[in-house]
Amino acid sequence: MLTIFRRERVIVSACLVALVLLAWLYLLHMNATMVMSGMNMPGMSMVNTQPWDATAVLLLFVMWTVMMVAMMAPSAAPMILTFLTVNQNRSAAQRRLMPTGIFLLGYLTVWTAYSAVATLAEWGLHRAALLSTTMSATSAALNGALLILAGLFQLTPIKRACLQGCRSPLSFLMSEWREGAAGVFIMGLRHGAYCVGCCWILMALLFVTGVMNLFWVAALALLVMAEKILPKGEIFASIAGIGLLVAGIVRIAEVWR
Repeated sequence: MLTIFRRERVIVSACLVALVLLAWLYLLHMNATMVMSGMNMPGMSMVNTQPWDATAVLLLFVMWTVMMVAMMAPSAAPMILTFLTVNQNRSAAQRRLMPTGIFLLGYLTVWTAYSAVATLAEWGLHRAALLSTTMSATSAALNGALLILAGLFQLTPIKRACLQGCRSPLSFLMSEWREGAAGVFIMGLRHGAYCVGCCWILMALLFVTGVMNLFWVAALALLVMAEKILPKGEIFASIAGIGLLVAGIVRIAEVWR
């Protein structure tokens, strides 16, 4: 029985690694395509001057969705593996990997919804002529405001509460456990909601750095992992908040010079 448990854990871990690698390979391929073609993404050249059609918006939505998988799935791995272990212990007679997949599906559904909102926000910036060819906001005031908002949010009780929900997998599962496929999906949704509540403003900072700036995509993903996984991750959140707040104030000050 122990061997079967370990085998299932290896399978789930391998699937998570493969999912993240595929997401990053897609982003790297898209970035390389943009560099070689001089475009912001396939089908989107001269972002500031040409209107986006439905295909362009759909490609943008796919890009955001894949990017959220690449950034958030690694930090969700401890929760997913803990769910697998708890589910094995509760239903040893009918061990299945499917509930873990359903839990992950619920989690990614929330981030897919966030990707839709981010896509609409980027489309709105484009229509307002506030988006550069690197897919970053051109308004220094807007960038400064986003940095300040992110910095302040990092220091709020809401951030700490959502972060605690992400940092304590076993406590979350014990308090939120539901039976059946629908119940497992809801658990995934609720965990995804905690993660969005914790990290939504950090993801919005991509409008400051450039949505397809893979260096900052990776940097933000590492910050999220540090907050959620490392001991005393709350300290990383607070330090990041202070740094973002200072950066935002500096950016705003530059506008008023």
